[in-house]
Amino acid sequence: MICDLIIIGGGPAGAAAAVYAARKKLRTLLIVSEWGGQSVVSEQVYNWIGTTSLSGAELAENLRKHVMANTGSGQTLEVKETKVTDVSDVGHPNTGRPTSEMSKRIFLIKTETGEEFETKTVLVATGSARRKLEAKNADRLEHKGLTYCASCDGPLFADMDVAVIGGGNAGFETAAQLLAYCKSVTLINRSDTFRADEITVEKVLKNPKMSVIKNADILEVRGEKFVEGLIYKNKKTDEEKELKVSGIFVEIGQIPNTNFVKDILSLDEIGRIKIEPSTGKTDVPGIWAAGDCTNVLYHQNNIAAGDAVRALEDIYLYLHAR
Repeated sequence: MICDLIIIGGGPAGAAAAVYAARKKLRTLLIVSEWGGQSVVSEQVYNWIGTTSLSGAELAENLRKHVMANTGSGQTLEVKETKVTDVSDVGHPNTGRPTSEMSKRIFLIKTETGEEFETKTVLVATGSARRKLEAKNADRLEHKGLTYCASCDGPLFADMDVAVIGGGNAGFETAAQLLAYCKSVTLINRSDTFRADEITVEKVLKNPKMSVIKNADILEVRGEKFVEGLIYKNKKTDEEKELKVSGIFVEIGQIPNTNFVKDILSLDEIGRIKIEPSTGKTDVPGIWAAGDCTNVLYHQNNIAAGDAVRALEDIYLYLHAR
């Protein structure tokens, strides 16, 4: 049987799309390698709308339960827990398919378990992974003062001294958020120059609570049970110094989970899927993408879920009204 839709990904985007697809009675297969997305490792998530606070594990379980409530006898949604390895377009006349099946393209989805599935449409919602800080003790103190999400964890550090690692837009935007409630914010950059927009840099650096350290490599995160500071080396002088902080926010980039579609979809310079923001369409008719795997401006759980629902609405029209 050819699916109407295959959704790839079990984070907020994939789960939201699956629930909407089920309600619209689309023959849908959701393929999940892990439930919850990046937030699954967060001790507490404070910005998931409708819930004051919950752990990343609870968020992942809630997403799974909501999806699974729409499966079973008489339902059109099915779930497979495996990893997709390839997406290819087989919807061409030379495949020998009957004309009635060729009104739309057909896509072949392959998984690491060797299973193959055919579908009329695809929604890629595989998210991304944060580029990790490579420094001594960084792994040990992750979620113990070292974090990769200011929106999730920033308010926990009210009235404290914190550091932001990274000189791009994400680093300066994180600093701007933290300046609203932290005692001080020190941004640490690896070079002399920033990659962020000049107007953003200028505005953030005007804040009297803001300071910058340039040409610095982070060598070590200090602390026993919780972050107490960090050791950095000046790349020009080789001098090592310690900075006392209670929190470290890492913004050194993301790694999109898009390697399996690199041969069929257009990606930007860092591997994110290029989409039309108003619909989620990719440059291949019949394939949409949503969430952190795309080149949208902001990446958050709520944004990912909303973008996926918008894409799902467009997919439904593609299948039934165009």
